Amino acid sequence: MKLAGAVVLLVLLTGCATPQGTGGSGPSPSPGVQPARKTELPWLNVPGGQMKTTLYYGPWQCRREFMNQCQRECGAGYKLKGCMWLADIKLDWVGSLVLLPLPVKAGSRYGIYHCCCDYPELSPEDNAARRKEWDRIRKSFRDDWSKKFGEWPGTGGKSWPGHHIRDLQHGGDPVDPNNIIPAEPVVHDIYNRAYPACYAGQAPWNTVGPDLPYTDN
Repeated sequence: MKLAGAVVLLVLLTGCATPQGTGGSGPSPSPGVQPARKTELPWLNVPGGQMKTTLYYGPWQCRREFMNQCQRECGAGYKLKGCMWLADIKLDWVGSLVLLPLPVKAGSRYGIYHCCCDYPELSPEDNAARRKEWDRIRKSFRDDWSKKFGEWPGTGGKSWPGHHIRDLQHGGDPVDPNNIIPAEPVVHDIYNRAYPACYAGQAPWNTVGPDLPYTDN
């Protein structure tokens, strides 16, 4: 099943992604959930077939699995203040096997979350320097991302911002592909307003949420 495995190999965010279900309809949403903000990217030709990326945006409270991962990620010397489940990336692949002329479908879903550890904040000067690093590679990064996942989304002819999962102010890498996802401007603003509360250990980010907090439609 190497061709089906190629879908996973194309995932850029392996350092921040956690499988939530593979194939079929996936896990059932928790009661009372609402649809997420959803963006479907165009089908992309990949080895052996085509792949489509669908982005689902929160933020939501982290499920227990993510909160536990954050406890380990903060590690010795730092305290976990909160956890934000930012988005899901769903990958769908269609193609055919090399040895057997049979159509095949495969898919995976990856949860993107941020651990609000009590990392020290950078100075304004260091933060500005990291921002300049991102500004220098922004266009080439979007081009590379589009080749792997489909065209970088935009609205009205303007590209969406790239959101740094671990924010630059708290030491996030400005150019690490595993640390950047496209975010609709309104979603990006929501993230930026929510991060301070998460780092302050405020609700709801300091408590565990449902396993699947939204519906797919």
